[in-house]
Amino acid sequence: MSLINPLNNTQSATAQPQQAGAVTPQASQATTQASASTEQTSTTGNPFLDSLRLPAENSIPEPNSQELSQEDFFSLLSQQLSMQDPFKPVDNDQMIQQMASFSTVDGISKLNEEIVNLNALTTSSQALQASGLVGQKVLIPSDTGYVSADEPNIKAIVSTPETIKDLTVRVEDETGQLISTFSVDGSAGGNVDITWDGMGKNGEPVAEGSYTLKVTGNVDGKSEELPVSTYAHVTSVSLGTAATGAILNLRGVGGIKISDVLAVSES
Repeated sequence: MSLINPLNNTQSATAQPQQAGAVTPQASQATTQASASTEQTSTTGNPFLDSLRLPAENSIPEPNSQELSQEDFFSLLSQQLSMQDPFKPVDNDQMIQQMASFSTVDGISKLNEEIVNLNALTTSSQALQASGLVGQKVLIPSDTGYVSADEPNIKAIVSTPETIKDLTVRVEDETGQLISTFSVDGSAGGNVDITWDGMGKNGEPVAEGSYTLKVTGNVDGKSEELPVSTYAHVTSVSLGTAATGAILNLRGVGGIKISDVLAVSES
């Protein structure tokens, strides 16, 4: 016959529920540290500083568009109709005028976009066509030409108001120093072709660089300087903008708008 201690049974029955729902000291300490860490990240311990702190998630609203779309217009129109005085409804003519005004503004905006696209397309097409001028010579309204090893001479055209028997051509370098002088027969009148062989006074080829041709003739008994246009070699074409169009890059001269070209020559 065994003896059972009632006290031991009571303690054992009481201990079992505690073990089932008990929290270990390690788990309690970890929970306390996590709570303290959370409080440290969300608070500073100073109530005044905590009140000045921004929220953790600072959502910045996206900027609203200032343009009135067609959906916005009809939404406002619907609100206007729903909020109108039933005894004084909106006049049909006034409503139609509002809708017509919005349609006009919207159409003008779309038309501007189409014009911009058309200008860009025209500029690209013009540059593509101008690319065929690369390697050729174009006549430009300038009296300055360029001498290089590949092109040792300068060709130009002088415009005369009348037939002039003798035209005097002066060739000057970039500093204005006289390099060569020769005469050209201008009895044909109109546009007279001029070619300088690139030789100096001593008969030797000049150095590579830019040279200016100045032509004078006797007009109405007075010596007068005449306008000169020179040929330049096209090395490349730049796209340019809608305002300028395609730009021709000329050897030793720089860029010029394609609309300023007077003539095109193969050689």
